[in-house]
Amino acid sequence: MAQMIPEYFRSGTRGETILFNTLKGLPDDYVVYREPIIRNRRPDFVIIGPDIGFVVLEVKDYSKSTLLAANQDEWVLQINGNIVKHISPLSQARKYAQEISNVLKKDSQLVVQEGPYQGNLRFPYGYGVVFTKLTQRDLVETGLYNIIPPELVLARDEVDPENDAYSEEHLLNRIQNMFPIRFPIREALTENDLKLIRYILFPEIRISAKQEEKPVIYEEQVLFSLRDVKVMDLYQENLAKALGDKHRLLRGVAGSGKTLVLACRAKYLAQCQPGWKILVLCYNISLATFIRQIIKDIDIETKDEIEVDNFHNWSYKNWGLRDDALIDEILQQIESGLIESKKYDAILIDEGQDFEPSWLKLVYHSLNPNTNSLLLVEDRAQQIYHRKSLSKEIGLSFQGRSKILNINYRNTLEIIVFAWDFYQHFSKGVKPALKDGAMEIIPPRSANRHGPLPVIKRFKNFVTEAKYIGEEIIRLHDDEGIGYEDIAILYRVKQFDTAYVDTLQKILRSKKIPHYWLAENNWSKRNFRRKEDGVKLSTVESAKGLEFKVVFICNVDNFPFTLVDDLQREVSLMYIALTRAVDYLYLTYSGNSLFTEYLDGLT
Repeated sequence: MAQMIPEYFRSGTRGETILFNTLKGLPDDYVVYREPIIRNRRPDFVIIGPDIGFVVLEVKDYSKSTLLAANQDEWVLQINGNIVKHISPLSQARKYAQEISNVLKKDSQLVVQEGPYQGNLRFPYGYGVVFTKLTQRDLVETGLYNIIPPELVLARDEVDPENDAYSEEHLLNRIQNMFPIRFPIREALTENDLKLIRYILFPEIRISAKQEEKPVIYEEQVLFSLRDVKVMDLYQENLAKALGDKHRLLRGVAGSGKTLVLACRAKYLAQCQPGWKILVLCYNISLATFIRQIIKDIDIETKDEIEVDNFHNWSYKNWGLRDDALIDEILQQIESGLIESKKYDAILIDEGQDFEPSWLKLVYHSLNPNTNSLLLVEDRAQQIYHRKSLSKEIGLSFQGRSKILNINYRNTLEIIVFAWDFYQHFSKGVKPALKDGAMEIIPPRSANRHGPLPVIKRFKNFVTEAKYIGEEIIRLHDDEGIGYEDIAILYRVKQFDTAYVDTLQKILRSKKIPHYWLAENNWSKRNFRRKEDGVKLSTVESAKGLEFKVVFICNVDNFPFTLVDDLQREVSLMYIALTRAVDYLYLTYSGNSLFTEYLDGLT
């Protein structure tokens, strides 16, 4: 069964729906995009497969009475009593295919480097037309087979399983041969090739890639070569592009790409629905800054800006609220009609587990009831504030519209196993996930990417501990080639019996290590740059939603913090800290606590 993006088809004619469902029967390694947005163009269907490259299908619901005249360039149609002229559907499909081809040719890995086909794509691509109301007999009787080559057209009886002439094998064979130019070599595209094609065509799903320093020049055109390409997997992409109304709940484990999916969906909505007012909210100031940067980095032009903010700043700007105790008063005024709330056509909430029901209710009053598009993203294992469970009284219902991301792509297997073992050891009553919006903990599954084991080190005092961290950062930078901006030092409190942050900064300065105190104040949280500013120093709370190649969790002996009588919160905080690390994880301490006793037992 082919992967359909989006997974469901909720609008269109009956013929288009039949075709959509029929294309699901293509091979498992095929991806079928319904009306994808590619460089501001929207072909009806684009099919990508390892043996076909890509095929563009233009779908038409023309009946015999609709079509008045046709040639290879222009068709005359009668629609709703009006006579209109349209470009030939085959010409339209050819134009889309050629434009996609030209985009893909910008990467040298997808282009033939020498020989008679130099400069062309090294894999085939095709295009064709599907008539959902015209049978093969109709195409003969109307003479359309004389205008469109038979191998480039599919009739109703070839795509409708209810027709006696339909054959899944025949349909596959027809699509695999929709190539106006015979391609001499059919070398199957690799998984990396397919990732690269998706990376180039869909900027919204990009995660990262490295560009070779020396581009290839062919016919005065500069061809770049991208390596180590990382894109959202097809399931993540589908969640981001599954447009629809009503409320949706996305629950995921740490490192599963929840924030990435949310950012992609926000940008995709802005692209699909020009003029929509879109709001992205979270609890954490620094996470709001990070999401804003992700959305800005997505290389898609949209007419309207997407508003990204943390809840309290948003509520202050809109309602002048400085105290949560006043939210109920504002809600009463809204519900009684004394004041009106600003309306958004779509609202997306990250780290939803940190939102109070009254916050959600205030947000819900700001949602346009005509679009009713709300996405709530959460992970209960990362809940560090005591929030009440959602209730139907708020007006939110996720029945049948809940999805789960349980594969951890961020952390190595060694890190996620370490983190989950820790969480299970200290957590009370960890339960498996339930369906349809139940707020339970989701155990993570790893993507099986391997790396070094977490490093656990005990020291005589914090100064010695801080010096080790500084020396190890220098080693990682000089020997492993890790940039300072990819390293973070997380701490529980900046000062208790020792001025921890002051000591760290003093040592970092002595070693000339550039650094940025992310959690210094609200200004520093709103203005940090994830890819710049050197080593980040942060509380665990301010690091929620962020990730770094290397994470040092220092002063572990202050976990759980003695002034906080809430072990579960401290466990969740440590779990968050552990799962910020992508490849390297260090835990250092010089005192004793419940958590250091656990770590001592592992060494």
